[in-house]
Amino acid sequence: MIVMLSSVCCALVADATQITTMRIAGESLVLAGRLPGNLMFADVVPGSIAIRSTYELGDDTIVYEQGRDYVVNYTLGTIARSPASRMPDFAKNMLYGQNNFDHSKFPGFSNHPFFVWVDYETRAGKNLAVKSNQSALLSKTRKKLEAGGPFKLIAFGDSISTGCETSREGLRFQNLYAQALMKIFPKAQISVEMGATGGDTTLNGLERIEEKVLSRSPDLVLVAFGMNDHNVPPFGVGLDKFEENLGHIINLIRTRTGAEIILLSTLPPNPDWAFGSHQMDKYAAATKRVAEKKRVAYADVFSVWSGALVRKDPQSLLGNNINHPNDFGHWLYLQALKAVEF
Repeated sequence: MIVMLSSVCCALVADATQITTMRIAGESLVLAGRLPGNLMFADVVPGSIAIRSTYELGDDTIVYEQGRDYVVNYTLGTIARSPASRMPDFAKNMLYGQNNFDHSKFPGFSNHPFFVWVDYETRAGKNLAVKSNQSALLSKTRKKLEAGGPFKLIAFGDSISTGCETSREGLRFQNLYAQALMKIFPKAQISVEMGATGGDTTLNGLERIEEKVLSRSPDLVLVAFGMNDHNVPPFGVGLDKFEENLGHIINLIRTRTGAEIILLSTLPPNPDWAFGSHQMDKYAAATKRVAEKKRVAYADVFSVWSGALVRKDPQSLLGNNINHPNDFGHWLYLQALKAVEF
């Protein structure tokens, strides 16, 4: 039986210290040769694993068979390809084993042909997103959602917010979040608009904010920058300037539209990518500082992603093997957003 993602919409958002049995669906994994790959959690319930070739079940989905295609260590929470496996071999990816790589020298790179998607039950589940009561910062949002009627949500950011590596629009983190909100506030008529542009830094965001946000009368804006800002010079934006730019963005949205804001940190990119500054922790901390200073809500994506990476390799979550979350990665973004309670 294939258990689809909706069955675990709340699985990773709870008390930070809780260890519990939980069901995970659609966790992404790449497997190289016969090497075992780690799931997010060990102590997997025997017989609970199902693995397929697509994130969502479709006519072209291959459902892989244990023994024929893979072997499982339930105690360790690992999966490995069998000798005659039909699963794709990540060792054949052109970026496999490359250190400090310049992606422009590898045309056609992508992780999408190499993902497998795993459903399983674990007895060692640990919460990656910690709930935070931020109702004082989103009181207008709650009032509008409870009242019902039209409600406009805009995602303002870079290529991650464009969802360029998701398999369909509805799996972008902002669309998943809107779906989650509509379950809580069924009278709300939530529309989601794209305000993001691939490659943008906060500096570019300030240049585009009139068109992308201010002219559109939003009710709630998800502001998600940082990936391009953190890149090495001359491509990125320095930490101090990044923090300053985020403050300007918040001021403009607040004064020109009256919309409330959720500020998101971002994920750490592949550490083997040549253009990352390896300082995403500092950019995430700066994002949180701005949220606290400006009194806007904050979704801690960086911590959720870092929690997933305690056991998983970065490549298993990155659609482009660099800095774009795949379908499951966008679901991890959703966990950070759902932890913002109001």
